[in-house]
Amino acid sequence: MSLLAIINAHVVPIESEPYDGAVIVRDGKIEASGPDIVVPAGADIVDANGQWLLPGFIDAHVHLGMHPEGEGGASADVNEMTDPIMAAVRAIDAVDPFDPGFDDALAGGITTVNVNPGSGNPVGGLAVAIHTHGRYIDEMVLRSPSGLKSALGENPKRVYGEKKQTPSTRLGTAMVIRKAFIEAQNYMAKADSEAIDPRMEALAMVLRREIPWRQHCHRTDDVATAIRLADEFGYDLVIDHGTEAHLIADLLAERKIPVLIGPLFTTKSKVELRGRSLANPGKLHDAGVEISVITDHPVVPINFLVHQCTLAVKEGLDPVTALRSITINPARVLGLSDRLGSIEAGKDADLVLWSGDPLDVMQRAQQVFIGGRKVMEFDARTRLPVVVDRAVARP
Repeated sequence: MSLLAIINAHVVPIESEPYDGAVIVRDGKIEASGPDIVVPAGADIVDANGQWLLPGFIDAHVHLGMHPEGEGGASADVNEMTDPIMAAVRAIDAVDPFDPGFDDALAGGITTVNVNPGSGNPVGGLAVAIHTHGRYIDEMVLRSPSGLKSALGENPKRVYGEKKQTPSTRLGTAMVIRKAFIEAQNYMAKADSEAIDPRMEALAMVLRREIPWRQHCHRTDDVATAIRLADEFGYDLVIDHGTEAHLIADLLAERKIPVLIGPLFTTKSKVELRGRSLANPGKLHDAGVEISVITDHPVVPINFLVHQCTLAVKEGLDPVTALRSITINPARVLGLSDRLGSIEAGKDADLVLWSGDPLDVMQRAQQVFIGGRKVMEFDARTRLPVVVDRAVARP
């Protein structure tokens, strides 16, 4: 049995008002929290000395471990671009937990990520939600699969257009996705069939609403196509990126379709990004859309996740929503809000002590806990984060 008490903290629970007090963790779960908590006998004590305690941040759209930094394209396993419909491939089979980006994630207070296949295919494959510390990917998994990735817009057009095959246009991409779903519906109708098709099984999970359809799209017309397809086939839609989604935010709000917006620290490097603005998260929220902020790491370094929120606040997003956009909102999108995203009794003790308000760029993550176990501590002498060795099995 393990027992931890984090005391004298300024606690920001996310789902309730902040307070000065303590959080008690027993066997990796939050047991109690509040301003007047009595510390149980025998608990290991962490004295926060007034530092801010928040739930671990969640980045719901990354390619962490699939596209390691500093290795060029040699180790990139993000896209299997040999067939437009790659529903059966799984991100979990290509994630390297020793990618240095995982340490960067911890330095940025991020304890959970959702690793997606890339956007080269109309249907790119199955995503996986994992913790950001571990040596064996299967032990890091929180939900697998956590969604099925799809792409509209310029990426699949470019990939297959260069190959002189379908799809080479937006209408071709939508056609390919429709055909795949119709084929999956026919497959599901053959209940007595013994033949198993992994591509159809993955699409069937979406049609049965067991996992969401994670739709990569930037331009307004692509967002409209994503809504149209979801209306046709009746699945749970999540918009990934949504650069121009604010232009039809009322339609998204009406259908309760969440938007994972980002990356926000990029140039307008292609036509789809001409509407990119740090003001867009605030516009979406003001229209009633539930937003999460994402880095699309390695497009934006993952430890900059909270800084994107900070500058979105500067451009109109309210601070409370900014913190929700990297905690409870992505937890909901990933189907993990019963375990993550806020400081509440019964939830996993994925916690981060910050030197102060994380929306202040001068503050930093000082200690990171996953399941109540300290996995990172900032060393003030060296000015570097010290991460617990991943090669050592968890006790």
